[in-house]
Amino acid sequence: MPRSKKFRRARLIVIVLVVLLVAGAGYGGYRGVAAVRASFPEVDGSIKLAGLSAPVDVKRDANGIPQLYADTSEDLFRAQGYVQAQDRFWEMDVRRHITAGRLSEMFGDGQVDTDSMIRTMGWRQIAQKEFDTVLSADTKKYLQAYADGVNAWLAEHPGGSSASLEYSLLGVVNGDYKPEQWTPVDSVAWLKAMAWDLSGNLQEEIDRSLLAQDFSREKIDELYPDYPYARNGTIVKTGTVNGTAYKPADGSAPAGGTGPASGTGTAQGAAATKALLKDVTDRIDALPEMLGRNGQGIGSNSWVVAGSHTTTGKPLLANDPHLGPGLPSVWYQMGLHCRTASPACQYDVSGFTFAGMPGVVIGHNKDIAWGLTNLGADVTDLFLEKVTGPETYLVDGKEEKFELRKETIKVAGGEDRTITVRTTRTGAPLISDPSAEQQNVGKYAPNGDSAPDRGTGGYGVALQWTALIPGKTMDAVFALDRAKGWEDFQKAAADFAVPAQNLIYADAKNIGYQAPGYIPVRGKGDGRFPAPGWDSAYQWKKDPVPFSALPWSLNPTSGYIVTANQAVVDSSYKYDLTRDWEYGTRAKEITDQIEARLKNNGKISPDDMQEMQLDNTSILAKTLVPMLLKVQIDDPYVREAQDLLKDWNYHQDADSAAAAYYNGVWRQLLTLAFGQKFPADLRAEDNCLLVREQADPTKPDSKSRIVTECGTRDPGRAQPDGGDRWNEVVRQQLEKPDSSWWTYIDSQHKEQKGLDNLLREAMTNARQELTSLLTKDITTWSWGRLHKLELRERTIGSDDSSIASGAVRKLLNRGPYRLSGGSAAVDAAGWNAAAGYQVDWIPSMRMVIDLNDLDASRWINVGGASGHAFHENYNDQTDLWLKGKLLTWASSPDAVEKATRHKLTLTNG
Repeated sequence: MPRSKKFRRARLIVIVLVVLLVAGAGYGGYRGVAAVRASFPEVDGSIKLAGLSAPVDVKRDANGIPQLYADTSEDLFRAQGYVQAQDRFWEMDVRRHITAGRLSEMFGDGQVDTDSMIRTMGWRQIAQKEFDTVLSADTKKYLQAYADGVNAWLAEHPGGSSASLEYSLLGVVNGDYKPEQWTPVDSVAWLKAMAWDLSGNLQEEIDRSLLAQDFSREKIDELYPDYPYARNGTIVKTGTVNGTAYKPADGSAPAGGTGPASGTGTAQGAAATKALLKDVTDRIDALPEMLGRNGQGIGSNSWVVAGSHTTTGKPLLANDPHLGPGLPSVWYQMGLHCRTASPACQYDVSGFTFAGMPGVVIGHNKDIAWGLTNLGADVTDLFLEKVTGPETYLVDGKEEKFELRKETIKVAGGEDRTITVRTTRTGAPLISDPSAEQQNVGKYAPNGDSAPDRGTGGYGVALQWTALIPGKTMDAVFALDRAKGWEDFQKAAADFAVPAQNLIYADAKNIGYQAPGYIPVRGKGDGRFPAPGWDSAYQWKKDPVPFSALPWSLNPTSGYIVTANQAVVDSSYKYDLTRDWEYGTRAKEITDQIEARLKNNGKISPDDMQEMQLDNTSILAKTLVPMLLKVQIDDPYVREAQDLLKDWNYHQDADSAAAAYYNGVWRQLLTLAFGQKFPADLRAEDNCLLVREQADPTKPDSKSRIVTECGTRDPGRAQPDGGDRWNEVVRQQLEKPDSSWWTYIDSQHKEQKGLDNLLREAMTNARQELTSLLTKDITTWSWGRLHKLELRERTIGSDDSSIASGAVRKLLNRGPYRLSGGSAAVDAAGWNAAAGYQVDWIPSMRMVIDLNDLDASRWINVGGASGHAFHENYNDQTDLWLKGKLLTWASSPDAVEKATRHKLTLTNG
């Protein structure tokens, strides 16, 4: 929709308003600051909260982290809803509009495509089914209590500046907007957003299909190599499955053996139309990122060490989830405590949760501690569907009818849009359908002798995803929070359906691991390429992998368990969890560090756990740098940079010039060896490269030639991104000096061959790029000057359809900060080598739990507790996080009382 003069004037008003609010200059500044402070939460005194059976105390420390004390569970969660709304309601409101596909109601027609995609997947409908049909009565009761608490706060702050600054911004361009009442389903729907951002290999499935346009199956397999089981090991030593019962192997030593055979795929999937899959990719790219990039780059570290190996004599547990950066922080720290344990009040838990969701997701109670990392199970499959008409599609040679439903998208300042959602008999929606009622999808049929004719309807792409099946993950959250031991922990894990996570465990005497999740069992195919929907043999089996058959371990003989997104088990395991594990670089480094500390009967301390989280070593550099130093460089200008690597310790410190140059060389190596050869659909938009255009076989006089071609993909998802998979790809190819991947086009538009030549070109190009980005003087170089983190306020949007101008967003953002670390390091400050050096994902929080003394545990958040942009707790933890510091984590009544700086009492009113 074209921007009107009224809209442009509104933008100017917003900018002036915020400048006054921040500057605080003169009378207008005073009024502005007062207006901003009016939205800050009351943290002292007493407030009435209807529905409480007894008073609830809210104690906040200097960082604004709330600890709640109540007499009943319902009072506890009612107060949690109220307190989270105090700090984060704007964020909660935007999130629920995302998960319901209703962003257009807030921000206008620029969000219609996003809403259309989410409505097509039906996140809100599934959340409603979960609440109506599968969640326990207690969970529903707690969800309702939480919603009542949110709504009590909302009744006091019905919108506008009294709720938060962002509502003032929104009101300038959408004055009719008023927040609705919070519902229990709003909380449940957030689990779908979590599941989407942690959904595994969907993008890899698309990427392999796009690569199949230009590469053979053998070459694609080189880009997705087998997992290095012998070198990097698995989370647990692979046990056996008898019937449906998993029996752990003794100990957790890495298992040897070869990786799984490459999947069979299909000719149809391999040759799927580039236009069709690119369209699906564009739709996925347009979705908001709530945790980080979907399926790629989102990792995490977590490990637990038995008390026999610690200085405290009790287990130590560490966790640092790697998620996308932003403000407010994705995590919300809090404690939920029953004053007296009883059947009416069973909670004494503290940790990290999400604004808008009751309970605690990661943390500890008085008996157990647990952490999460992404398991990475393959829980999504794309199916090419032979569409025969507006309401029909083909299965096994017969027409089936789609399930149809209409969705009306209300648009602020515009006309409503109506879409028709088509879903197959397996519950898979057609995500290739455009946001219009009349569709004609899949205009180009895939190749393949067994594929049916394209006809007039073409092909569609349907998404089969476990999160579209109602599950009990919300039950699992509450069950984890009140678990008293290993048996309770496993029972809770059995309901943790999506997203599938690695769960690590500790109590005062035990350590353990459990793989949970709803993980499908496929018919034909292995999920690596889109499957032919017209053949029912490729459909999922009725039942998933039984929970009783999923891997677990209790007190392994090694005395520790490490999970860092590596393979859970080796290829001898009965079920196929995924073929797209992370490649175990971080896991191996953590394991090596634990082993080094334990050597000669050493003990691991809480300080050791914290120090290990900050390890920024580049493991591949230990292999690649000696090869770079052996390359003959004649140009003294380039040789000066090469010499930086001579005494480098492989640490990617923010102040390291060598780390800056090495990562510059790494980026250039990936571009020359792989990026030049990739189709534009995988390369970053505006990333223009010299590529070889192949001869047209249909034209006798056609010859191959060198041309400039620009990429088309969103930079955050472009390839080669340089993550852990690319470490393994390059490691394997370095053993083949004559590999065809080392053929490249140099800056003189000439084709060159050979590893040494490519390394020389990469070093030359890196010298030139860093000179342009930094300076000619290499003594001024540092990794942190390239590798920067900006914490952006994500809820108001970042494009022309957002409610705020770039100037306003800049005032709400924080940074940039210079970071150590790297994509495949334990300190995983990830960046996409295909796009630049900007930090894309980070350790979003860090924690170390001491089971000997829970009050000696430590935690830190990126950002802070508050979602109010100019509140003192909006970003007060970031500087500590940057320095690798952790805050003391008070959880016992005495420790909390000692740390309390503000006390608010909620009373029935």
